[in-house]
Amino acid sequence: MTKAGVKNSGSNRLRAAVLVAAVTVLLPGCSAIRESRGYIVDPVLTDAIQPRIDNQQSVEGTLGRPTFTSQFGKPTWYYVSSITGQRPFNRPRIRVHNVLAVQFDENGRVVDVSRSGIEKVVFLDPNGNKTPTLGRERGFLEDLFGNIGQVGGGGLPGGAPGGGPNGQ
Repeated sequence: MTKAGVKNSGSNRLRAAVLVAAVTVLLPGCSAIRESRGYIVDPVLTDAIQPRIDNQQSVEGTLGRPTFTSQFGKPTWYYVSSITGQRPFNRPRIRVHNVLAVQFDENGRVVDVSRSGIEKVVFLDPNGNKTPTLGRERGFLEDLFGNIGQVGGGGLPGGAPGGGPNGQ
């Protein structure tokens, strides 16, 4: 083999090693991200909650504190969990959503245990281009420069008289 052939062979090996290293470093960035949020559901524990037998203390001892509680109506504890998935360059999407609702009577005993899933989730599609406000439409420059001369301490040029609290 000539010197040029040996030199090309070493150069090709170096290029291949750099290519393999680059692929090894960049490829994990293309994998999906999975994230769990909220209460981690353990079917053995959730199935152990029995109506008319358990009370608030036993539920708290078994499942822990709820994600949130009802503010109106019958006392209800909600245990909420979501699993989201995200592909590179995309927004996260809910893959699995579970709500365990434990309803109590006025004495604190379990009346009902119900489960719901993603079918009850409301997906909103907000308009990202503008925020609706009441009143007249303002332009960009009005938003940017609209307060110049409007706000200031009392006695300062351009400020309102009596700049303190309650106009004092």
